[in-house]
Amino acid sequence: MTVGLEHYLVVSAALFALGLFGVIARRNLLILYMSLELMLNAANLALVAFSRFNQSLNGQVMVFFVITVAAAEVAVGLALIVALYRTRRTAHVEDLTTLKL
Repeated sequence: MTVGLEHYLVVSAALFALGLFGVIARRNLLILYMSLELMLNAANLALVAFSRFNQSLNGQVMVFFVITVAAAEVAVGLALIVALYRTRRTAHVEDLTTLKL
């Protein structure tokens, strides 16, 4: 049995759906952030799969840039979450509805 494009896309869709469920259902900032990263990686998997099956490197180059930007996003996002936690002593979204200190 060979692994085809549809197998990669099913895994990518499942990862994206799992991430979307995490964003919708959870209210903890860290879980929310991890779910967003899972959705981003699902999109990266789909890009690499399309790139591989089209015999082109365009998708893989795009994924390289997406991962580079995502690394900077992780650093900034985690710094913001830590700063919010230090000031509010909570990581729940319901408790952070206002940005007033």
